[in-house]
Amino acid sequence: MRIQIQIFLGTLFLVATGAILIFVGLREDERMAEFERYQKAQQIEVGAELFEINCRGCHGLRGEGIPGLAPPLNDRHFFTERLAEVGWQGSLEDYIIATVSTGRQVSTRPDKYPGAGKPAMPTWSDRFGGPLRDDQIRSIAAFIMNWEATALGEVALETLPTPETEAADPITRGRAAFETYGCVGCHTIEGISSGAVGPNLTHIASHAGERKAGMTAEAYIRESILDPAAYLVEGYDDLMPKTFADTIPADELEDLIAFLLAQE
Repeated sequence: MRIQIQIFLGTLFLVATGAILIFVGLREDERMAEFERYQKAQQIEVGAELFEINCRGCHGLRGEGIPGLAPPLNDRHFFTERLAEVGWQGSLEDYIIATVSTGRQVSTRPDKYPGAGKPAMPTWSDRFGGPLRDDQIRSIAAFIMNWEATALGEVALETLPTPETEAADPITRGRAAFETYGCVGCHTIEGISSGAVGPNLTHIASHAGERKAGMTAEAYIRESILDPAAYLVEGYDDLMPKTFADTIPADELEDLIAFLLAQE
């Protein structure tokens, strides 16, 4: 009798173990897919932070590009035509990784997007002297690729309600314009930006009035934005976009000038 009970319990255990293994096996694909989605979401989140730190100065916070500086990465053209335009045979994600890693010595569209100097886009991979690891560059590429659905109009994002809190202070608004129009990518202001393509603007208000005889600091700053080739600071090339007269609205221009005049 005891032997029969032991056989029954052993058989029951084997059946139960088999059922559990079958159940786990049936859910394995689903579990692995969920894990991959989680990993991808984490990678995109890391890429978003890296993009904001390293790329927004030239390509804009949302990848909208900055006219006269760097192209948009969040539009239909980038996702549907860019590979054919440059003759790239691989995937778009591989193209992004390669371009970010090695940078660009010259712009492929210098008439529209001359870039941030020489080279037009710096090298970012630490394998070529840049500051980013390969996994960080892959995260940036994943973040950019995550724009595809909205760039192609396949998904429309809901606009979230946000309180309207327009800054009354023109200096505060001017700092926002300094970031929005890509100035942070080329100019250093201590504590705000670290661009090295253009002159350091940390104390521009103290020096601007001395640059051109008979011109006030405000007039000089205004001319430098609207007609940057009118006066070149020694040691710097004529690389600043010539489009700001058309792309910066008058009120934002005044705010930007006010912000720069506060940099004493």
